[in-house]
Amino acid sequence: MPKHGKKYREALAKIDRTRLYTPQEALELAKETAYADFDASIDLHLRLGVDPRHADQQVRGAVRLPHGLGKEVRVLVFAAGDAARMAQEAGADYVISDDEGIKKIQDGWTDFDVAIAVPDMMSKVGRLGRVLGPRGLMPNPKSGTVVAEEDIPRVVDEAKAGRVEYRTDKTANIHVPIGRKSFPVQKLVDNMAAVMEAVVKARPAAAKGTYIRKVTVAPSMGPGIKVDPLAAQNMEVAF
Repeated sequence: MPKHGKKYREALAKIDRTRLYTPQEALELAKETAYADFDASIDLHLRLGVDPRHADQQVRGAVRLPHGLGKEVRVLVFAAGDAARMAQEAGADYVISDDEGIKKIQDGWTDFDVAIAVPDMMSKVGRLGRVLGPRGLMPNPKSGTVVAEEDIPRVVDEAKAGRVEYRTDKTANIHVPIGRKSFPVQKLVDNMAAVMEAVVKARPAAAKGTYIRKVTVAPSMGPGIKVDPLAAQNMEVAF
């Protein structure tokens, strides 16, 4: 087992590992124990009672955070013709409409945070699965990133404002950023509540037993803090 550094051990000493904290208490501690010199991300980690090996038990979607993520979001849109013009007017950072742009990504360029596509472009975008898939950037109808032309302005605006995607990994866990350590606690609470509401609503009909099994919040550099799952599911956005 690798040894943790002094700052991590000092942060860990502030946390009662046997206790389930309320969401607000946990987020206050996450801010306090974020020892990085930069404005670290505060992340939400969920363990779900689903079997992601079965298609009818996968949990996936997107949610707009009430207070955003506290960082600039670079948006790329795969579109051509009028759809490309609409994407540019909506504020997309990059618009790709030809094979030259597709090849640039095939060669390894991924300097963007969100990728959106219109259905007509998916035959070309499909070539990029090996590059975009592992990075969580592949446009997908289930995550709301394959959209009709008329929906481009709305989706670009939501992405810029702090729209995050969530999905279960192979071990039935979900990992979602909900803000930065510089955020006031209430903004982190609101963002966490929005994600919890979305994940609870996305419960698959095939899921049996306890759905939300474990809830943890943690700074990107710092120890995890256990949250009472029932309290997390009953959160409300207070604004």
